[in-house]
Amino acid sequence: MAKDQDIDFHRDLTIGEVSKRSGVAISALHFYESKGLIKSSRNQGNQRRYSSIVLRYIAIIKIAQSTGISLKEIKKALDQFPPDSKLTAEQWLTFSLQLQDILALRIKKLVRLRDNLGRCIGCGCLSLEECPLRNPNDVFGQDGTGPRILEKD
Repeated sequence: MAKDQDIDFHRDLTIGEVSKRSGVAISALHFYESKGLIKSSRNQGNQRRYSSIVLRYIAIIKIAQSTGISLKEIKKALDQFPPDSKLTAEQWLTFSLQLQDILALRIKKLVRLRDNLGRCIGCGCLSLEECPLRNPNDVFGQDGTGPRILEKD
C-alpha cells in the first residue's frame, strides 16, 4: 500500500487515495459526488479518478458541515464557480463571506433559542403571560407552518 509521501498529487487520484487522504469514507465520497459537490472522471477501466483539488473541496465540506451548514447551502455557495477549479483569493473571499453570512444567521437563531427557552418554566404552563412560545390566536400560523416564533425578527 502506498504511503502519503509516495502519492503523486499531480496525477489523478483513485477513490481509495482520496478517502485515505481526506479521512472520508468511500460511501461519503459517492454521496458527495451524487449531490454535485465533487466531481470525478472515469479512466479506461471505468474507475473513478479525482484531481487533487478535490481534497480541498472535501476539507471545505467537512468543516462547513461541522458548523451545521447543510450540503445544500455548501453546494449553492460552490455552484458559482467552475467545478474542480482552483479558486482564486477573490473567489475564496466571496465563498467565505457567504459561509460567514450563513453562520451569522445560525448564531442569531441559536442565541434567540437559548435566551427564549431559558425563561420558559415548562408547559403546564405556569408563566403563560411571559412564555416565549405563547402564540395567542395562532398569529404565527397565519405566516406559515413550522416553528415561526424562532423565525421572527
